[in-house]
Amino acid sequence: MSGPSEDQPTASPASAADKLQAWFASRLPQDWFSGAPEITFDREEITVIGVVSLPPGAGEDCTPAERAAAIAGHSRKFREQTRQQRVDIAREAEHRFGRKVSWGVVYDETVVMFTTFSVPVMTRLRQPERLVLDTLVDAGLARSRSDALAWCVRLVGKHEESWIADLRAALAHVERVRAEGPRS
Repeated sequence: MSGPSEDQPTASPASAADKLQAWFASRLPQDWFSGAPEITFDREEITVIGVVSLPPGAGEDCTPAERAAAIAGHSRKFREQTRQQRVDIAREAEHRFGRKVSWGVVYDETVVMFTTFSVPVMTRLRQPERLVLDTLVDAGLARSRSDALAWCVRLVGKHEESWIADLRAALAHVERVRAEGPRS
């Protein structure tokens, strides 16, 4: 794959997010989601997650198991009915932006991902950090050190959402200032 194209979102995060939102909005059928989907991206992947209505049988008067079954069935049906269009849109996006596209839906607060893209990340850990990962593996909370590390990252992301959001906002500000800086 070649370097970033002129369409690839690499400038400020706000403008890149707006560009992706507009690009997908111009291609997604209006009846797929209730409102605009959430579009997130990093260096390797664009994730498109749209809110859909709760299916029949998943209301407040059902058991958690009935609700889960109704959501699972409805998400499979949605996935199959939209597959070809999602594949076509993803191919075009992957060509244009140089990233894989993953898809998911949200029912109330339940997120169902159809596709995801896992990326290996190389890291060097000293023995104390490896022992933490090994403890999670030995306790059965993770299948491997890699799984344990992913578990730790999810835990930090979940419990430090506000701090992470502040950090992202600060980085977006830095990118805007850089973009406005002197041209040499």
